[in-house]
Amino acid sequence: MSHIALYRKWRSQTFKEVVGQKHIVQTLQNSLRENRYTHAYLFSGPRGTGKTSTAKILAKALNCELGPSEEPCNQCTACKRISEGAVMDVMEIDAASNRGVEEIRDIRDKVKYAPTEVRYKVYIIDEVHMLTTEAFNALLKTLEEPPAHVIFILATTEPHRIPATIISRCQRFDFRRVALEEQEKRMKLICEQEDISIDDDALQYIARLSDGGMRDALSLLDQIVSFSSDHINYEIVIEATGGIESSHFLKLAEAVKQQNVSEILELTHHLMQEGKNADKCLESLIYYYRDLLVIKMVNHAQDVTDRVLDVSSYSQLVQVYENEEIFNIIDTLNQYQVEMKYASNPQTLLEIALMKICTLDVEKQNVVQIQQPSVNQKEVKGHANANQSTILALSQKVDDLEKQIAKWMKSGAVAEKPTPSFESKKTSPRQSLATLNPQSKEQLLGFIKDKEEDALKRILLKWSQVLNKVKSKKITVHAWLVDGEPVSVKNNTVLVAFKNTIHRETTEKVTNKQMIEEVIHEVYNEPIQLKTVMQKDWNELGSIETQANAKAEQPESLELVPDHEESEQKQKDWVDEAVQLFGSDLVQIEDE
Repeated sequence: MSHIALYRKWRSQTFKEVVGQKHIVQTLQNSLRENRYTHAYLFSGPRGTGKTSTAKILAKALNCELGPSEEPCNQCTACKRISEGAVMDVMEIDAASNRGVEEIRDIRDKVKYAPTEVRYKVYIIDEVHMLTTEAFNALLKTLEEPPAHVIFILATTEPHRIPATIISRCQRFDFRRVALEEQEKRMKLICEQEDISIDDDALQYIARLSDGGMRDALSLLDQIVSFSSDHINYEIVIEATGGIESSHFLKLAEAVKQQNVSEILELTHHLMQEGKNADKCLESLIYYYRDLLVIKMVNHAQDVTDRVLDVSSYSQLVQVYENEEIFNIIDTLNQYQVEMKYASNPQTLLEIALMKICTLDVEKQNVVQIQQPSVNQKEVKGHANANQSTILALSQKVDDLEKQIAKWMKSGAVAEKPTPSFESKKTSPRQSLATLNPQSKEQLLGFIKDKEEDALKRILLKWSQVLNKVKSKKITVHAWLVDGEPVSVKNNTVLVAFKNTIHRETTEKVTNKQMIEEVIHEVYNEPIQLKTVMQKDWNELGSIETQANAKAEQPESLELVPDHEESEQKQKDWVDEAVQLFGSDLVQIEDE
């Protein structure tokens, strides 16, 4: 049986067959029972959750020869012909390919005529958010004064792109993602009716991959049935869908904890040999560490994990990982996932990401060792059989020595390598910034001083989505914008630094800037303004600000700073005292 035939056969034909939308079904049935239905409905929600199917069921219930009734009979001529799409008074329009004003004007001209075959004219407009502004204005006129025999059903996955004037004239229903249990129950019924033998864990994995969409779940089920006509188990589902077994990531997580780089590279190479995508592997790995964190922090985590089916298999791994460690791993992997979108060799970046999270624990241990030098010294002296009083006295001398060295370094006695000042350069940052007017300098300083780090991270996280949406709308603007990089965020304003002057000037054009800000609004779901700056100006002003802050922190009196000869004498004194305390065998002198 083909995919289309299977989907059509099991597509919901009555309200009671609509999966996971009980609140919507009950509301519609009550309105049908009491004859209190409205002239326009808006069905919004994720893909594959039953919006179009519910719209067709509503059209049949309104026009059923035995109705209007709570459920269409699916036996009368009207119900059968509507199901087949043969009734001219019930029209399903794809707004993605019929998005112009002319198509909507054609509907507006035809709605005034009474239906010829059934009781109501029903217009189902799918993906209505794709209509142009002019088309929305034409549709608005019809929705304001609709004929009594016409009902509009608008379906969309992006309700935020529909004008508020349209939404206010519709009765809105928000479809939810279908729960895993309901998806599994529905697919199990289908398998029983179609004599398909399949394991429960295979059904569970299919439901998790569908991301709450019943249509996607049925599509995956049909694909897997076509792949294997025999008994379907978890391994066959993994092979058919190109997924990765949880046991493979369990081995990866164990190798990461053991810092076994050779095994990590071997496992990664095995995945690449099987034809897996590096970006999908990294995405799945983030999901698995997320599940690991959920298992540690949530009771009965079986119901809320994304990729882990058997929570008990992770019981030992959960004990060796700390919460903070998993948080750091997820942050690191997420950073590499963003970079992978622009990488020419994603596999190399995946391997680097895995090796990086291997070193996180080592870096933590090194920090601990640096913070506890006295403990290590006591252990060394203890191996030398020194008595307790000697150890305490030596520790006290070391502490005094560290305090004196810190005080001496703070006073500036350590001779540093001379660095060229800005004034000694032929072209200083202050001179190159002279072209900026005082107001621009003040604005840039504000972006440096009041920089919102968390907001900048959030902008960078989805900046690739902004570029992709701009590219889909106008590829020439994308060619200029891709040269820029967000460097600061302040008061809902993102500052983008450009390397090329022409790219910046083109981006600053009113129409281009307005389109980019609209895309940013869509991606982040809040109004964010766009400001631009040249990369060199931003870097130079930042370095000037850093030097100014460093100069402000220096001591006001220059009398405390010893000259070069005095500095060398003090260094020699410290070396002599160190040799006297620890012995010449333990002291190593290095030149900076």
